[in-house]
Amino acid sequence: MKVQYGDACLSLQQAHTWTRKFMNGMISVTDSPQPGQAHRVVTPKAIAADEAIVKENCCITVNEIAAHLDMSHGSAHHIVHDVLQFYKVSARWVPCQLTADLKEEHVDACQELLLTL
Repeated sequence: MKVQYGDACLSLQQAHTWTRKFMNGMISVTDSPQPGQAHRVVTPKAIAADEAIVKENCCITVNEIAAHLDMSHGSAHHIVHDVLQFYKVSARWVPCQLTADLKEEHVDACQELLLTL
């Protein structure tokens, strides 16, 4: 097989190891979690907590969010930028797209400003 497939081919020892594992009841070919492996931090609970923190204080930094939620800077950054789609504008977190609630708040604020003029 090495002649046909080159270095991409399993060794005979590895083929025997896999055969033994499947004979003993292993049914998955994906890697199982190993001790010391990073735990998944980006969960719906963490996302909701992150969103609440940003909405409460829009001037908070990613490092402060990470420290408050006990997660890495990279995980906090991923949640804020990629999942929630917030971006820093003038030192404030601003949502990328307005939700229906935010649009309604903006309309109310504009109407209040028009009444004062």
